[in-house]
Amino acid sequence: MRLGIFGGSFNPIHIGHLLIGCAAAEAFQLDRVLLLPCSVSPFKVGAADLASGPDRLEMVRRSVAGDPLFGASDLDLARGGVSYAVESVRALRARYPEARLFFIIGGDSLRELSHWHKIAEMLTLCDVITVQRPGFTLALDEALAPFPEAVRDRLRRHTVQGRTCEVSSTEIRRRIAEGRSIRYLVCPEVEAYIRERGLYAIGK
Repeated sequence: MRLGIFGGSFNPIHIGHLLIGCAAAEAFQLDRVLLLPCSVSPFKVGAADLASGPDRLEMVRRSVAGDPLFGASDLDLARGGVSYAVESVRALRARYPEARLFFIIGGDSLRELSHWHKIAEMLTLCDVITVQRPGFTLALDEALAPFPEAVRDRLRRHTVQGRTCEVSSTEIRRRIAEGRSIRYLVCPEVEAYIRERGLYAIGK
């Protein structure tokens, strides 16, 4: 099995996240993509507007319900603390010893990849797929410069261009706080859940 791993805050999950997962799966023949909402992102420690883990997990579940490609996992949430990708990959390697693992990131994250916690170990456990935004020029050589040549070649081979989708979780939270529509930015089931739970609204 070729298993994709896509971690993130998913605060909330939106159409852009799903398009990234689909692009990676199509380009590299992934059988399944697991979406892992983090407990605490190492890049967003102390974030004030982070919805609860159960709420973010439920939004992920509702986004992918009925799609055999995607699955939602509470692995990082159950572990708690700061969610480091290497720990997630270790756990999934133990759970799926026969699978080939692929960790999916967006182009922006490639710039910081060399600084990730125990990245050298992580790269022995999985391949990293980078999904670039169309029209966004990624200085690939600069981003990959800190890695040995063999690793640079692997990362280059696992780079794919995604679809145009200018949407972010930050924008969605801002629109909700301002009372503006988020229709077509998230799945209808996620929009309904956000309104039902009163998530991201000012003064809630």
